[in-house]
Amino acid sequence: MALTISRNAPASARAESAPPENERRTSPHIVLAAALLSFFVISLDGSVVNVALPAIAHSLRGGMTSLQWVVDGYTLMFAALMLSAGALSDRIGANRAYAVGLGAFTLASAACGLAPGLGALIGARMVQGAAAAIMVPTSLALIRQTYTDPGKRARAVAIWTAAGAVAVAIGPVVGGALTTALNWQSIFFLNLPVGAVGLALLARIPRSPRRAAPLDLFGQLSVVVGLASLTYAVIEGGRRGFGSTEIVGTLLLAAAALALFLVVQARRSQPMVPLGLFRSRTVVVCIAAGFALNAVFYGVIFLFGLYFQQVRGASAVGAGAMFVPMCGLIAVVNMASVKLSARTGPRVPMVLGQLIMGAGALVLLAVGPHTPMLVPVLLLVPVGIGGGLAVPSLTAVLLESVAAEWAGTAAAVLNTCRQVGGCLAIAVFGALIAERASFQHGLTVSLIASGAMLAATATATLLLLPKLAHKNGG
Repeated sequence: MALTISRNAPASARAESAPPENERRTSPHIVLAAALLSFFVISLDGSVVNVALPAIAHSLRGGMTSLQWVVDGYTLMFAALMLSAGALSDRIGANRAYAVGLGAFTLASAACGLAPGLGALIGARMVQGAAAAIMVPTSLALIRQTYTDPGKRARAVAIWTAAGAVAVAIGPVVGGALTTALNWQSIFFLNLPVGAVGLALLARIPRSPRRAAPLDLFGQLSVVVGLASLTYAVIEGGRRGFGSTEIVGTLLLAAAALALFLVVQARRSQPMVPLGLFRSRTVVVCIAAGFALNAVFYGVIFLFGLYFQQVRGASAVGAGAMFVPMCGLIAVVNMASVKLSARTGPRVPMVLGQLIMGAGALVLLAVGPHTPMLVPVLLLVPVGIGGGLAVPSLTAVLLESVAAEWAGTAAAVLNTCRQVGGCLAIAVFGALIAERASFQHGLTVSLIASGAMLAATATATLLLLPKLAHKNGG
């Protein structure tokens, strides 16, 4: 993946790609600033849209299915292309790949803001997601090539991670404020100056080395077809019925595409996803937990973004403000998770975080159409705390459980599965609340399913991880 620097490339290739001497003197702070901008805006875009959905629906005359695609179109392409993004970064150089991703993301943001209809908006959102998939590993690769000292590199990565947490926290507020004060288009136009600044900083960054990393285009295509078909079937199944010929056929296509992906990966000498990763139950447990945590977190934000506005009549900025206590604590809890893991081992924050988030989903069952507004605001807080507590330890356990040469690939697989979790949760939960009259019923079923899913992954973590962590030296 992108974190693998080209020290293994031939000397001639390294010499060809070596930057001029004057470019080597670039301040590392400029590189970090460019990397932060990308991760910040990507994370912001993942959460800023949710509170603008009712305004988008009103402006472009869309229903629940269209709103699900506005969110999931972005997440789907982000998840599906993440697996190949690291190899692309290695092949053309991190700075070049970053420029491609940031440029495409900026142009797609403009296309979102100018979209004349929902079809154009969904298409532009998909391009945004594809560009985001390129930007995440390349921004990390830029940090890796710039900060050669492990301690300084660790601090730079921590700052990079914190930028994403801050973006997630302020996303609903920014989205609500811009939608209320201006219009929903402004949440996308906000990315334009950020993109311009990022590209200006990029011009001062040294050229990145390149190496001959394999690109599995057939495997990548099968992933895109499989995930897109599955998402389509879940979203459209809520409207057309899951027994319809079209939906059954789409589900079969998804199963065939994903099965083909596994067959291809098993037969390749240099697979995009080494299936040997999944022989480790530690890896499987971490990926399952990551999937569940993202599914519940983004599913709850989606549900309650609509609840606050469509059921309770709050404005977009009011709905965004409702998420501040939930999201604002994530960065703080992230740091607490690191300290707790150092004292007790990673199993404790992982299990505790999943149980807290699951319990948070279940206590939200007390929320109804006439519940005082302060109640759901406070009951949302455990959902944010649980995620902030579990994810850092989960990521560390995964990376420690695999060989060094597989670390980048394992991280890509984890992030892909986390994004897929959020994507499918929005598809499923949206299908459950597709009709306004059944919103409360759909909300109830979604929250019960969330609690049950996290109870299952927390139990798996508790029962399987201790023995395996000890085996892996953890």
